[in-house]
Amino acid sequence: MTVTDAVHGPSIQSGQHWEPSRTLREADPQIADLLLAEAQRRAGSLQLLAGENLATEAVLAALTGPLVDKYAEGYPGHRHHTGCALADATELLAIERAQRLFGAEHANVQPRSGTSAMLAAYAALLKPGDVVLAMSLEHGGHLSCGSTANFSGRWFQFVGYGVRESDGLVDLDQVRDLARLHRPKAIIAGSISYPRHLDWRAFRTIADEVDAYLIATAAQTIGLVAGGVAPSPVGFADITVAATHKLLRGPRGGLLLCTAELADRVDRAVFPFTQGGAAMNEVAAKAVAFAQAGTPEFGAYARRAVDGARALAAALQRAGARPVTGGTDTHLVTADVSPLGVTGAEAERRCAAAGLMLGKCAVPFDPAPAAETSGIRLGTGAGAALGMGEGEMSEVGELIGRLLAGPEDPRIAARVRQLAHDFGAGAAR
Repeated sequence: MTVTDAVHGPSIQSGQHWEPSRTLREADPQIADLLLAEAQRRAGSLQLLAGENLATEAVLAALTGPLVDKYAEGYPGHRHHTGCALADATELLAIERAQRLFGAEHANVQPRSGTSAMLAAYAALLKPGDVVLAMSLEHGGHLSCGSTANFSGRWFQFVGYGVRESDGLVDLDQVRDLARLHRPKAIIAGSISYPRHLDWRAFRTIADEVDAYLIATAAQTIGLVAGGVAPSPVGFADITVAATHKLLRGPRGGLLLCTAELADRVDRAVFPFTQGGAAMNEVAAKAVAFAQAGTPEFGAYARRAVDGARALAAALQRAGARPVTGGTDTHLVTADVSPLGVTGAEAERRCAAAGLMLGKCAVPFDPAPAAETSGIRLGTGAGAALGMGEGEMSEVGELIGRLLAGPEDPRIAARVRQLAHDFGAGAAR
């Protein structure tokens, strides 16, 4: 099977075909039962959580390969253990593929998650106490962008910008005014729930005006960048922080892309400052994902995810929900469901009971408590991976509207199970 073919090979990730091996069943029947139950859960539901996706078969094969237990602390050519020549070759291949895919001068493929990659970006550029300008958590910022429950909010002084109440779009005038007032050391551009493309050039201009670094947090959208359906922050941001799962369909992990000037600082911030030896099986799986993301088939997948999200947003709007910003440019849909008489938390519960897995989400200027919220956040990445397009996503939006606006209807759960079966049982991935 070629790298291109593997993007759409048959999958166990939908749960349709997975069974524990005899070795696992004999060694640990409890874990075997739990994993089987997870496979069955997936087989009977539709995955709409924006931060989850389905890794390809080739990625899964690399994850369980012989590098799974190889210790390779350090970087290629400068390891602290022997026997790393093939690990070096693997990491160098992953780096070269990431650089080529995104047009980056330097890539670090070792971070274990997007948040650990963000920690390394801060460590490369900042000192404790520095001022950082980032999207406020209330308007869609990530925990690593100033939450006091997170290292970021404890180590740095965060100032939050937001979106306009009139249209839900990022208020660049506010960003500029706050930057001029507070003179931050770094400006963070990016969000976990903002469904529109960001103006990377405008953020770069503001950062240059106040002599600040620009960090792009693109965990949600880097796969769309790879697929050619979203503008790239690379070339504008000093450091781009990304996740290799989500829309890239790789293993859970992080990625850093930066200028050549910052390469040494970024590498030292990852190792030895913020983490030890890399998980080389994850590095190998990232290399596979980068290769797959450079194919025409992946571009078609990315377009299908965006088209499906637009159809989903439109269907939710017809059902009475209010999509934030009026729609989406990406795979993300964030919608206010309070017009339907429910909170985000209640919407999450009702949908999960019917097999529609989505998440509650605060919307900008949300009057509801954080534990309840007024909104939901959905993503079309996993559905697109199973071959679901605009028609299916439009139907999903209709089903969600019926669940939230009307009385309990067992036919909805039955239809969800049918869709999950039809698209999970051998659908092209």
